[in-house]
Amino acid sequence: MRILFISFLFLSFSLVYSQEPKQEEPKKSLLKSQEQKDKELARKAPITSYRMISLDRDTTYVDTSLTIKKEYEYNYLRKDIFGLMPFLNEGQTYTTLQHSFNRISPYPEIGYQGKHFNYIQANQVKYYSVATPLTDLYFKTVMEQGQSLDAFLTVNTSEQFNFSIAYKGLRSLGKYINQLSSTGNFRVTSSYHTKSFRYSIDTHYTGQDFLNGENGGITTPEDFESKDPAFKQRPRLEVYLLDATSFLKGKRFFFDHQFRINPTKGNNNLYLTHQFNYETKFYEYYQPTVTSTIGDTFVNRFGDAYVSSGVNDHLRYNRMYNKVGAIYESNLLGKFHFFLDDFRYNYFYNTIVIRENQLIPNAINDKINGFGAQYDYLKNRWRGTLAYTNSITNQSLTNIEANLAYEFNAKNKLLLGYQNTNKLPDHLYNLHQSSFIDYNWFNNFKNEKINTLTATARTQWAEVSMQLSNYDNHLFFSDDSANPRVQLISPKQYEKSIQYFSVKVNKEIKYWRFALDNTILYQQTQQDDQVLNVPKIVTRNTLYYSGYFFTKALYLQSGVTLNYFTKYYANGYNPVVSDFFVQNNQKIGDFPMLDFFINARIRQCRIFLKAEHFNSAFSSKNKFYSAPDYPYRDFIVRFGLVWNFFQ
Repeated sequence: MRILFISFLFLSFSLVYSQEPKQEEPKKSLLKSQEQKDKELARKAPITSYRMISLDRDTTYVDTSLTIKKEYEYNYLRKDIFGLMPFLNEGQTYTTLQHSFNRISPYPEIGYQGKHFNYIQANQVKYYSVATPLTDLYFKTVMEQGQSLDAFLTVNTSEQFNFSIAYKGLRSLGKYINQLSSTGNFRVTSSYHTKSFRYSIDTHYTGQDFLNGENGGITTPEDFESKDPAFKQRPRLEVYLLDATSFLKGKRFFFDHQFRINPTKGNNNLYLTHQFNYETKFYEYYQPTVTSTIGDTFVNRFGDAYVSSGVNDHLRYNRMYNKVGAIYESNLLGKFHFFLDDFRYNYFYNTIVIRENQLIPNAINDKINGFGAQYDYLKNRWRGTLAYTNSITNQSLTNIEANLAYEFNAKNKLLLGYQNTNKLPDHLYNLHQSSFIDYNWFNNFKNEKINTLTATARTQWAEVSMQLSNYDNHLFFSDDSANPRVQLISPKQYEKSIQYFSVKVNKEIKYWRFALDNTILYQQTQQDDQVLNVPKIVTRNTLYYSGYFFTKALYLQSGVTLNYFTKYYANGYNPVVSDFFVQNNQKIGDFPMLDFFINARIRQCRIFLKAEHFNSAFSSKNKFYSAPDYPYRDFIVRFGLVWNFFQ
């Protein structure tokens, strides 16, 4: 029925826009003079009047076009997810296939990385300046009983003040037992500057929550792989956990402002700056039934527990960051920024645990003070940034970043980057408490040391990116159980070096109305032990057709996308800590994922229809997994739209 309804909807659009206009001339009194038309055209704001501004002051414009990039970005994260393998249900975590091009912060994070793919960080929030009120509506169907919606509104009450409010909500029951996703991202931003831009401020508030049913994966992969018609209804497949859930909630208040000392902006300017970030997080893992039933066998999926039922682990976290500084700006020399910062955190539980004569405290907290400098140069075709951060308290924390870009012309650009980071361990590696006995630990790991060199050439022929990284004291979770049905993990630090190399190439070939878009990633690691596991090849290839119809009232785009990655020992997923662990028992990959799509644009409305992983319907065996014990999606048809309103 859904497919019939979609076909009827597209047919209706076609009929409406294929009608011939009436030949009768309108009454002369209704005709607009050329002078009136010119006045209306002058009142229409150009697209460059609708700006999106990042925290680093990079500016982009609202884009209502329909390109292949829009197809790639039409997903839950609303960005191109090449290098990420989604789990079966919308709103779950992702397996990371591409271990590259990630900016690393030297400060410690909370951990629980599986919960943070859709968590909007402070440096990801955009600020706006619009000529007229702008609305962005995103809608997409989900796997079962629910929907995904992202609604956004921004308005300038004057040229100086902008306000925006947005909410992204998702609810999806999923196809398997205990796989519910229910998430929400609420965000409010505002920007203000004086008429002379002497003072400016950007501020935002976010409230985010992520609830997931955690089934622990399927217990009998052979039933899933056999394509037995009895298991075509996925709820018939047994899972480890029938009632477990994980929940992350976070709130943040943030502002960044600056004041120019000299009243009038000239060739030389001096600014005072201040940035403030206060954030709280709460994490809970809840599992009422401790023992899992697999056929006639009983097993404790995460080992023995202190309680016989009702596992309820709670963690609370808060952090406050202040940075004050001064900027000297010269039209000739560039921009020099000097600053001092203060970082404080508190990561805590409500109890103290004594395990095997080891005292596991209820909290870790610290205060880190540092200083730093940043130099920005922008002139003619050159753009460069050099930044340095170091701690002045007892903690060993340093970060050096250098980026250089040269633009040969509008179609050819070269970018170089380098980062040297001495990073404090994330809190989850150092402290964790749980009702499961083996999930209690307290450590004092060394800092991770990461050196990364990147180079990107964006040319009219192709885009090529390379990365070379070296990891020392790499932190990871290891698989400590000999029983595949029992999942025991613990944090480890790899004392040897790991070298990582990657090359990514993107090339689009066009002929008439057809195009073939190709993205290929090659990765290689050099290590004495299998700790950092990645697939050697990740590829995405899209063959599509695009063109205008009905006197250019409708723009249509249709094609097939192939996603593929080679077999490798993918990290397993652990719901207790909502993170991934290294395992070397089960490989996944080496299966094609074919998606067929039809997209259309009518004015500012873009309509998307996709048949996801349609080749699974006629494959001989089900060998597709997102992670060990977690199957990937079956064939499913989904649709939705993105609609922009310019009032």
